[in-house]
Amino acid sequence: MTADGRAPVSPREVCFLIGGEGQVLWSDAGPSPVALPDSRARWEAIWARRGELVEIAHSHPIGPHAFSQEDRTTMAALDAALGRRLRFSVVSPSGVVVRDAEGNETTTARDPAEPAWVGELRRRSGIKE
Repeated sequence: MTADGRAPVSPREVCFLIGGEGQVLWSDAGPSPVALPDSRARWEAIWARRGELVEIAHSHPIGPHAFSQEDRTTMAALDAALGRRLRFSVVSPSGVVVRDAEGNETTTARDPAEPAWVGELRRRSGIKE
């Protein structure tokens, strides 16, 4: 059991669609800590929530603390499909990497002031606190 009494979760990539007030609009999970295969359900969720969607976040539960090349091509495809740039985040054991809507990337270490969804994404991904 974890410190909060929950059963531990096996590491796996998880995706959150985030709204303008930091709320999780939708989520899904991949089968492993290194894969989050494309899914029709995810694309449909993105399209259905495109008006309120401001950020797409996913986890790299065993690293890297960076966007992968696949992440970068997916971000470009999503921006093109939506006709605007979103904010994208990768949550890893060591912190968060963000590409903002202007294309700037920042990397931060774990921070107690992170949005609540970051801790929830870590928990669902099996990232140890």
